[in-house]
Amino acid sequence: MQDAVLMIHGLGGTQDEFGPLPLRLKKAGFKVYSLVLPGHGTKPEDLNHVVMENWLEAVAEQYDEVKSRFETVHVIGMCLGSLLACELVKLKNHMNGKLVMLAPTVFLDGWSMPWYHALRIVHYIFPPLRRWIRIPEEEPFGIKNERLRAIVKKRFARGDSFHYGWMPLQSVWQLDRLRARVQKKLSTVRCKTLIIHAREDEFSSVQSATALQNGIGSDKSDVVILANSYHMVCIDNDKELVANSIMCFLGGENPHAISALNP
Repeated sequence: MQDAVLMIHGLGGTQDEFGPLPLRLKKAGFKVYSLVLPGHGTKPEDLNHVVMENWLEAVAEQYDEVKSRFETVHVIGMCLGSLLACELVKLKNHMNGKLVMLAPTVFLDGWSMPWYHALRIVHYIFPPLRRWIRIPEEEPFGIKNERLRAIVKKRFARGDSFHYGWMPLQSVWQLDRLRARVQKKLSTVRCKTLIIHAREDEFSSVQSATALQNGIGSDKSDVVILANSYHMVCIDNDKELVANSIMCFLGGENPHAISALNP
């Protein structure tokens, strides 16, 4: 029987973040499903009216729909989407299928984060500031590959809708709320889990991957660390390694059989 895959994009993004991975999954015989998270696909200001619970509700609703059609459903999330995926499998006691977390931002401690970013919690106290303060998307845009980064820069300049050019602080607050929630009861994740994280992720260090594996348990989780990418792991230099590791994992093989060939 055909297996399904539910893919959840990141904050401010779209399914473009997954690059060629969805097509690769379809060619391998998986039925691929996705969704547009509340506040996305329109304009950044719409994120001001969204809370974490809205994202979780939308993801759970889509999961239920897919699960009603397929016995086995794998869940793949990118960035914010990986945290939502983690919460989803907890809430649903998910067992018939696997979990893949790409560039999870459990900690916002990457090399590009300014020292003063921790002061954002002061602004959370004042709702008008959460809606007024804008966080711009800036270089390197999560991409180490300079050629691709130049292309993405031009797309931002044209105002393409593949990703918001900025996000309100309100959405970062909701991400922070979700980060705190994900770190609780990680041991209740019962399905096999693959965590893929770049060593040079500018937003979140590999501590995020380590914390997730420690919480879930090494008996249920594998970690692949990428050596030549930034945050956008599905489209950066290691995209083939990412796709191959995922295909290997979903096929029941050890993803390290692939990653060991690409140190």
